[in-house]
Amino acid sequence: MIRYITAGESHGKHLTAIIEGIPAGLELTEDYINIELARRQKGFGRGKRMQSLEKDKVSIVSGVRYGKTIGSPITMIIPNKDWENNKKIMSILKKNYDERFKLTHPRPGHADLAGIIKYNRNDIRDILERASARETAARVAVGAVCKKYLNEFDIKTASFVTEIGGIIAKKTKLEIKDIKSISESSEVRCLDKQAEKFMIDNILKAEKHGDTLGGVFTVIVDNVPVGLGSYIQWDLKLDARLAYAVMSIQAIKGVEIGGGFDLARRFGSQVHDEIFYDDNIGYFRKSNNAGGIEGGISNGQQIIVHAAMKPIPSLTKPLKSVDIKTKKQVEAQAIRSDVCAVPAAAVVGEAVVSIEVSKAFCEKFGGDSINEVKNNYSKYLDLLNPVK
Repeated sequence: MIRYITAGESHGKHLTAIIEGIPAGLELTEDYINIELARRQKGFGRGKRMQSLEKDKVSIVSGVRYGKTIGSPITMIIPNKDWENNKKIMSILKKNYDERFKLTHPRPGHADLAGIIKYNRNDIRDILERASARETAARVAVGAVCKKYLNEFDIKTASFVTEIGGIIAKKTKLEIKDIKSISESSEVRCLDKQAEKFMIDNILKAEKHGDTLGGVFTVIVDNVPVGLGSYIQWDLKLDARLAYAVMSIQAIKGVEIGGGFDLARRFGSQVHDEIFYDDNIGYFRKSNNAGGIEGGISNGQQIIVHAAMKPIPSLTKPLKSVDIKTKKQVEAQAIRSDVCAVPAAAVVGEAVVSIEVSKAFCEKFGGDSINEVKNNYSKYLDLLNPVK
């Protein structure tokens, strides 16, 4: 079974991720993971801190030997290039404590206030350092490993932005290779060039007013076989697991699978994907409102996940708050942040979706080596082609 854990603070020495359950024999390099990490740092609207930092670089310190996984847990470390400027602020030594470093003005919309109450802390930095979206760099590293695993079975993942600050891109039907090409070349990962222009204008306006913007992104997974996930128990349903994973990304407030909420506004006859059969290809559909999942099980079509991201709560023109020490009315803490991180969140979405699909794939076709998994998968496909 594939599982992982991350550790580390936003301004700490480094982030750490440990993933286990990846079969032995998978080719894996730091360069491959670094490409994914660089994608997370791109996007129009990223803050000055992100622009000033060098690109994240991963170090694999266990689980890989001579370029291939060996079946043991894979440990990855991502050093924080800003550590030198924060040694004292994030020191583990009591002697380095300084009252001047303390933050006491919680930001509305962040974990600040709930966190200090829950953990009985008097410095908001103890909360925001871990609650920060910086943690997602570790998850993107884990997602890169899982994407490499899925690539062995020709399962591909892509993402794109459909909305920023109320600007909605036109819907378009494209092959996954075209989606990847267009989204990677767009500053906001948008497939609609006209909408992209308006999105960038909106981001610039928000920045000028000290504000932030949210939006919506889509993640698709192509060439997924029938049978991942299960209806047997609630926590085995693939759509539930995907929703859980995507919802865990910082600032995500809504997740839809396939047609999502729009399906609730239609008649059943307009919603459900009719089933057809051909002797050469087996069962097929002409629509995909279900987003590739029915009854918690992948049905062989593209998996489609949409996520809504709220505007980031760190504003340079802060909202009203209360000082946790004096209880007086103040302005919330002004922390350096992005104006809009929806494009970056889409990359994180790809990562967590890839992780969950990999988990389900491993459960279905599991083996201790890549060759064993490929053998299991091949036998399964033989049963399905064509489906009888």
